[in-house]
Amino acid sequence: MVVKERNIPLVMLILEALSRRLPLNYPKYQQVLEELGRRQAGYKGEVSLDYYLRLLPMDKYTILHDLNLPDGDYNCQIDTLLLTEEFALIIEVKNMAGKLIFDTENEQFMQVNNEKEKGYPYPIAQAERHRDHLEKLMAEYKFPAVPILYLVVISNGYSSYVITGKNSHKVKARVCKADVLLKRISSIENQYSKPTLNAKGIRKLSRLLIKLNTIPTNYIFKKYQINKTDVLTGVFCPTCNHVPLIRKKKKWYCTSCNIYSKDAHVTALKDYFLLIDLIITNQQFRVFVQLDSIDTAGRMLRSEKNIKADGTKKMRMYIPVNFP
Repeated sequence: MVVKERNIPLVMLILEALSRRLPLNYPKYQQVLEELGRRQAGYKGEVSLDYYLRLLPMDKYTILHDLNLPDGDYNCQIDTLLLTEEFALIIEVKNMAGKLIFDTENEQFMQVNNEKEKGYPYPIAQAERHRDHLEKLMAEYKFPAVPILYLVVISNGYSSYVITGKNSHKVKARVCKADVLLKRISSIENQYSKPTLNAKGIRKLSRLLIKLNTIPTNYIFKKYQINKTDVLTGVFCPTCNHVPLIRKKKKWYCTSCNIYSKDAHVTALKDYFLLIDLIITNQQFRVFVQLDSIDTAGRMLRSEKNIKADGTKKMRMYIPVNFP
């Protein structure tokens, strides 16, 4: 049973918003774009994995996608987590072309593609950190010590990988291509057949993980040394991306391409929730979308179906529902 559906990952949504709202000459703008590109490729790989995950018995497996669990100043982002009564399985997806090299002795990960070699963070160390964090979290909330395992899955069917070094035998069991994922899971089932967590415990753990799931804005901002004051305000044109749009004839008007839009502010509102805060007031909304009228701002906020109001008059705040 899928209890947390696969949607566009939160980190990717934040990076997309930053790609719109950071000045082009921002010191780390190019790095933001590069990570966004990697995340977009990774998401395509995660989606392709669903072809195999759908074949798992849904009465046995509880599936959660894109978990962002706070870990101090860091973000523990798990692509997919499978929960059973016998074990938990973390799946980290790599959608990369070319030849992938796992150097187990030096704990390095390299991609060779079009005769170019590039290094990336070591996926095994990443998966082990996520396992350790999940173990710590479950112990903190008094859950039984369920075996927590991990697999690094290569989702690009045209890529190849090699595992080198004196520890290669340990890593080989933790890496596979997508088309043999179910076979690896079956092997894990044979190894771990003793129930540790009952159905009620799985439901309780699932609810906890969803509750702890956090938008990782602070992590991204710290990673790229971004201040909230660096974020550009204004409403973007949905056609030519010009900013800011102005109010004209009760609509948003683009002075660059001369189009009108009724709801161009909706994207700006989503950007605010992703980059600034999960609470917005009428005044904060007006500042962010560069709007003068209190009444117009109020009507826009009240008309949004996915926003609820809290408080009255000057103390009223607007909070997103089921965001993003």
